[in-house]
Amino acid sequence: EVQLVESGGGSVQTGGSLRLSCVVSGFSFGDYAIGWYRQAPGKEREEISCFVTSTGSIWYDDSVKGRFTIDSDNAKNTVYLQMNSLKPEDTAVYYCHSDYYNVWGQGTQVTVSS
Repeated sequence: EVQLVESGGGSVQTGGSLRLSCVVSGFSFGDYAIGWYRQAPGKEREEISCFVTSTGSIWYDDSVKGRFTIDSDNAKNTVYLQMNSLKPEDTAVYYCHSDYYNVWGQGTQVTVSS
């Protein structure tokens, strides 16, 4: 069974940092892209970063570029999203997603207070 499980969310103040984890099971994520998305209250889900382990290709949305970093631990089948300099507008539920299998994690809440 293909499964993605996020963790690492929480509540921080403006300027704080969090590190999200996405543990992948049921397939080797090294063969396919894993994307990080977020959905703020009342807004559509948006993609903020994408990582293709096999090629090392990484993409960031302009809203997080320079503040967020995606990386992975192949041995742990885990993709991470390091989030620094957090802003109140980063408040959202964060999800990881496999495009190839079209599978979503359950999401993890990130709340940034001013």
